[in-house]
Amino acid sequence: MLEQVLFAYGLNENSDITSFNIGLINHTWKIKSGPDEFVLQRINADIFKQPGFIAENIRAVGDYLAQHYPSYFFCAPIKTISGDDILHIPEKGYFRMFPFVKDSRSLKVVTNTTQAYEAAKKFGEFTRLLSAFPANDLHIILPGFHDLSLRYKQFLSAADNGNRARINETKGSIEFLNAEKYIVDEFELIQASPDFRLRVTHHDTKISNVLFDENDKGICVIDLDTLMPGYFISDVGDMLRTYLSPVSEEEKDFSSIELREDYFEAIVKGYLGEMRQILTPFEVQHFVYAGKFMVYMQALRFLTDYLNDDIYYGSAYEGHNLIRAQNQIYLLQLLNEKEAFLKQIVEQHSTIPGIKTSV
Repeated sequence: MLEQVLFAYGLNENSDITSFNIGLINHTWKIKSGPDEFVLQRINADIFKQPGFIAENIRAVGDYLAQHYPSYFFCAPIKTISGDDILHIPEKGYFRMFPFVKDSRSLKVVTNTTQAYEAAKKFGEFTRLLSAFPANDLHIILPGFHDLSLRYKQFLSAADNGNRARINETKGSIEFLNAEKYIVDEFELIQASPDFRLRVTHHDTKISNVLFDENDKGICVIDLDTLMPGYFISDVGDMLRTYLSPVSEEEKDFSSIELREDYFEAIVKGYLGEMRQILTPFEVQHFVYAGKFMVYMQALRFLTDYLNDDIYYGSAYEGHNLIRAQNQIYLLQLLNEKEAFLKQIVEQHSTIPGIKTSV
């Protein structure tokens, strides 16, 4: 199969091929052909129903950046010898190839504040440079992906119609998430506000989607499969959800979950260093809310899946999705407890006069 793919890109079939697992969704290989190295991916068409839309979005953004910011390093896909951004081989899948960025590395977890700062800065820079790009021209890759109202409705349905034994088991968690519905109400106000703008949004800002050099300096943003119109709270919220705690949603020992204030400040400094003049005052007011938005949504999704007998995320052990949901509930409680202090940090690093963070 891969020989056919290599031929389409004009590469020797005797190229050195190694599996290169840098993500959870797409299958990835590293290709070495003579002195040149590439990253080859097969797109998971079960998740991404329109792979061609992904290619069109990346091309549109890449062309814009090349025209307006030619010095910006954008890791664009390599075209096939036929000039296509993406290769479709019937019954074998959709493939695309990127140059391998020399002397780069990808991280699985954030281990210091420099990494948090650099990642936030890179994601902020990406959105800033595309602030004049017409976001609505991009395809919607995953409809409803970060639609909190939809996720809440799905949760309510599961709490009413799901596994009855599991509903009874999780009454405390269900009641807590219902009590936090104000986060959904605020999201609906955001959607209605002209001061909260649809922007070109990455939607998957985990640390592995930034390439770093050996000194922890950010090189570029990668993995643009979920690039589409959205709100900045999706990108900031995903960073806050995955960078602030030293452990992930898989952690069963909730005493290991922390909210590292120095990491929060690093994210604020990195992101607002790029975006403080681009975001509206109303948007900046919602910087801390972004974390609550994303953590709450993930708690809803994990508990919804548990109540529906683990049909979406699956389960590696009994109660897996319940542990994930309760883990995120614990993190949300920490955000609630420290919210006032975190808002003070945002104010300290915002140069927008008169900003208030009462939301």
